[in-house]
Amino acid sequence: MIQVLDRQLVDLIAAGEVIDSPLAVVRELVENALDADADRILVRLWWEEWRLEVLDNGQGMDLTELKTSVLPHATSKISSQADLQRIKTLGFRGEALHSLAQVAQLTISSRSVASADCGWRITYNPQGQPEQIEPVAIAMGTRVEVRQLFADFPQRRQAFSKSQQFWRPMVTYLQQLALCHPQVTWQLWQDERLRLSLSPGPNAEAILLQCLKSLQASQLGHGEQSSPLPTTVEDSLASAHLSLTFGYPDRCHRPRPDWLIIAINGRPVNVPELTQTITAAFHRTLPRQRYPLCFAHWQLPPQCIDWHRHPAKTEIYLQDMPHWQGQLQALLQKELALVEGSATPRLNQLLKAAEPGGVYQLQSPTSLTESVLGQPTTLKAISQICQTYIVVEHDRGMWLVEQHVAHERVLFEELQRHWQCVSLEQPLILQGFSLEQVEKLQSLGLEIDPFGEDIWAVRSLPALLHGHLEIVAILQELSRLSSLSNTQAAIACRSAIKNGTELDRSAWKTLIEQWQKCENPHTCPHGRPIYLALEESSLARFFRRNWLVNPKTSSP
Repeated sequence: MIQVLDRQLVDLIAAGEVIDSPLAVVRELVENALDADADRILVRLWWEEWRLEVLDNGQGMDLTELKTSVLPHATSKISSQADLQRIKTLGFRGEALHSLAQVAQLTISSRSVASADCGWRITYNPQGQPEQIEPVAIAMGTRVEVRQLFADFPQRRQAFSKSQQFWRPMVTYLQQLALCHPQVTWQLWQDERLRLSLSPGPNAEAILLQCLKSLQASQLGHGEQSSPLPTTVEDSLASAHLSLTFGYPDRCHRPRPDWLIIAINGRPVNVPELTQTITAAFHRTLPRQRYPLCFAHWQLPPQCIDWHRHPAKTEIYLQDMPHWQGQLQALLQKELALVEGSATPRLNQLLKAAEPGGVYQLQSPTSLTESVLGQPTTLKAISQICQTYIVVEHDRGMWLVEQHVAHERVLFEELQRHWQCVSLEQPLILQGFSLEQVEKLQSLGLEIDPFGEDIWAVRSLPALLHGHLEIVAILQELSRLSSLSNTQAAIACRSAIKNGTELDRSAWKTLIEQWQKCENPHTCPHGRPIYLALEESSLARFFRRNWLVNPKTSSP
């Protein structure tokens, strides 16, 4: 039989949707603090006691507001159905505190600007009604105490039985939220141990440097742009603002996508389409199996967003998704093009001198030396060392160029400009390839025909693969790649000069001339750096040429 559930059971179900973990408790309380204009937020945890507190210095609540704040759907942020289309706060449903009272013992102390004499402390029953009211001495702001969390939900406690599971997700969440609100001071304590402390800063970069201690300011780039809204949005006077903070791909990347963060209107959100856009933009300049460090924060008019996709409000519906993907891609491409190659690699080893080489002049007005050194200059090939590196001298120092990755970049850009398959005089016979693999190769332009059961005849190949000794292994690799760009990168890598190959002087000159004309001469297609830069000023410091041993007695 279909029947109407009683109110108490409905409240428990709603509490399960909103408050499903200790992190959910912190998330809801911290968002309330930010909505109250707090700029200092403190979170304290006692995991063995299933107790936590959140304190802030926001606007606070008077006694009347305290009495109604925990009742079902009590909120100051919306008042009508139309308000749902113009949400400008982090919280708005009025469910969090009431749901929290259902799963824990809840006490709130608060003092507002209007409460000149003192604040008030109220303990609530599971229905959100005040059980005990008393005056309390408290500074302006709010303190929320949560005790016996999930006491009536033993299965949920079991899922968070370990201390690390209790607090570590909160560190991650507060760090991400701090990127959105860098003006706020944050602290997280667990059993009297400080787990997180973030000081306010002018921007997200200042927060990142505190979160990742090994990170340096020189490894980070920043970009921003304002743009008109899509034509489908009614408000033609409003605009969107995108702020981007990212790690230079040749200096900073991650083993996991743990610092690839999207935020909209002050809240970290999960938008797979935008995450994929960022990953694709960095793909060609990052090493394999590495991920970018990137924080993208949009400020959008509320009518562009529907926050009702998930109770935690981390998954949203974003109107005109292709438009926002295009805006993000354009800004990423612009900023990566501006900063690419600006790194100054560290001194890794002393270089041995070699023999004189040929001198030649860079011709491109936007040459490699101009982008790195700030002006065009003359390069001189000095030597090949270890049958792997080419020593190149310029007016302000030298570069150590790895021959394989430099040649790989040259071949990759050549393939991008002139991708074509050339017919074979004698077909290449393949076995052990599935139909899907063959279809993938055919989509790349290779001419392949059936030649029997599970046997295929390859009648055309990319020109660089003609006569290659490992052609079958290469085709196996190409048949598993996801895009033409990946295919071109794999072919370039397989065809480039191998490290350990001895080159003569003319070969050095040819390779360096070709390399310096590349559009992206700083990394290979997989993101490996091509050269190590060593400026003459670094050499002077290393050999202490300006250091006087005994300035009083030394002769000039």
